[in-house]
Amino acid sequence: MPFAMIGFFLGITTTENPFNWYVLAGVILCMVFARNAAMAFNRYLDRNIDAKNPRTVMRDIPAGKVSANEALLFVIINCVLFIATTLFINPLCFYLSPVAIFVVLFYSYTKRFTALCHLVLGLGLSLAPIGAYIAVTGYFNIVPLCYALAVLFWVSGFDIIYALQDQDFDRQQKLNSIPAALGIKNALRLSILLHILSAICVILPLFFATFGWVYCIGIAFFCAMLIYQHLLVKPNDISKVDRAFATTNGYASVVFAICFLLDAYLRVK
Repeated sequence: MPFAMIGFFLGITTTENPFNWYVLAGVILCMVFARNAAMAFNRYLDRNIDAKNPRTVMRDIPAGKVSANEALLFVIINCVLFIATTLFINPLCFYLSPVAIFVVLFYSYTKRFTALCHLVLGLGLSLAPIGAYIAVTGYFNIVPLCYALAVLFWVSGFDIIYALQDQDFDRQQKLNSIPAALGIKNALRLSILLHILSAICVILPLFFATFGWVYCIGIAFFCAMLIYQHLLVKPNDISKVDRAFATTNGYASVVFAICFLLDAYLRVK
């Protein structure tokens, strides 16, 4: 959601398109429907795997709180609502909506045949800034692409960290992940590389658009959070994975988006 807001307001502040509450509401709804569909489909598809994993056995479907059919119905409803919402934004968003839904749902299959599943997750979430920008403008641009790449590398990197918890389980169940394929130490090295690429991608927009000092503060904070999560998780100690995965990345995205929005406000004021 934070990067979707960046894409939306980027479309307003760098083009002649005016602010439109109707479009903003559509973007927010699309983000909610897409996330609902993706999360529910992942739980539906992985229900048998989750039932075997001590870490996930208490999730709603294995625990019997939600039936598999109920979860699948929830997925279908949210997919339909997502596509229907794009119909009221602009034609390009509508034409691309099935592709977007396919990508975010396809991630759930990937751990069954490729260790690059983390990158597929990153790809799905990277559509947010591009989709929001297209919702405003109706066309592509290189700057939202920079943010999309930043999200791709950022999400892929922290999903590798999250997957460290299931390294042994994934190997036992013949599931694919970077930690299961490379081991903890090499997985963390790859995660660091991906986060370096993400940091580069949030800096790149400086070369294509006008930004002020507040945006630079946002970059510094985002990069600091990337560094901090790698200080929390070490090859011989992964006890702070949850803190690195959820808390740190939550702060990173929200504060970065706030700095972007504040910078945009100060520039157009």
